[in-house]
Amino acid sequence: MAGFGPSDAMSYIVNQDIVDRVGNDRAVQLSSDSGTAVNTNVLDEVRLSSEGEVNGYLAKRYAVPVDLTAHPDLDATLSGFTLDIAVYRLMLRRPPVPEDIRRAYDNAVKWLVAVSKGEVILPADTPPASATADAPTIDWGSSEQNAAMLRDL
Repeated sequence: MAGFGPSDAMSYIVNQDIVDRVGNDRAVQLSSDSGTAVNTNVLDEVRLSSEGEVNGYLAKRYAVPVDLTAHPDLDATLSGFTLDIAVYRLMLRRPPVPEDIRRAYDNAVKWLVAVSKGEVILPADTPPASATADAPTIDWGSSEQNAAMLRDL
């Protein structure tokens, strides 16, 4: 993904994911004050702040950043929510934010809050490391309870 900023093995998304979600023309419009090309500095800022927001919630329960190479089954979930937050943050540069983008952001945050409170678990085959070695053991509930919580988002 040359030309769209650094990619890190511990990142949940890359800049190109943001461009792909909003489309190249819209990415240029939202990120560049000159309007001629995607501003990778703006995308870096949006991506990193979004990943920071996600990690801020996850850190209540898990060691962050969650290693997606060790937990590939979490890739779609964490990438999807991180991307929802990143697109929202990018759209904030040129208000108003469309209602569907705002709703996706709100749902992502609601889910992340639920994870941070232990009401929802990360849907991994093997759970990621806890936030601390001394973290208490918590009964996370059944997958049916987690699915019900997600339906309520």
